[in-house]
Amino acid sequence: MSVPSREEMYRALEERHGADLQKKLDSASVAICGLGGLGSNIAISLARAGVGHLHIIDFDRVDISNLNRQQYFPEQLGQLKSVALKDTLERIAPYCHIKADNIKLSEDNIPDLLSDADIIVEAFDKADQKAMLVNCVLESMPDKFLVSGSGMAGIAPSNMITTNKITKRFYLCGDGVSDVEDGMGLVSSRVLICAGHQAHAVIRIIAGEFDI
Repeated sequence: MSVPSREEMYRALEERHGADLQKKLDSASVAICGLGGLGSNIAISLARAGVGHLHIIDFDRVDISNLNRQQYFPEQLGQLKSVALKDTLERIAPYCHIKADNIKLSEDNIPDLLSDADIIVEAFDKADQKAMLVNCVLESMPDKFLVSGSGMAGIAPSNMITTNKITKRFYLCGDGVSDVEDGMGLVSSRVLICAGHQAHAVIRIIAGEFDI
């Protein structure tokens, strides 16, 4: 079976979401920083929703330890995450404009690399990287929306994971408590719940819904 045309895929999304929202989704630009358990799932959710422009960023390669919760396949082991995920996203949403960068973000390169994004998603695993990105965006890019994740480890109840509006343009998803160093680590279902919170926060921002 041939791939549906852009018009056919857009029409199907428009019927699902409504014309106004789909137009906003199609024109939106979202940068996803970190393509692990959070980022890979967020990217797929946004691509399926019809977000028109995705910028995916990571400097790591797919490892067998990633397969329990990240959106990669065994045959992609050893590939750059940015390359592997771009291939998957292009299969899911062939008309989405996807920019993939294999680079480690720093305070020096963040303002330039993320300048074109309407919304920046923080999806790192490590606390120091999370803090670096959040602080840099809040201090240097105050016009951007920022959606971050914190606390999704273990098998605590799903409803402990929430979305909170920290400032006018900063949203934080997670339980705010659990840490991979304190217990069994990251379990696919709970990571997916937090990723869903982040993806949905992005979609609500695009829709112009800014409450939590």
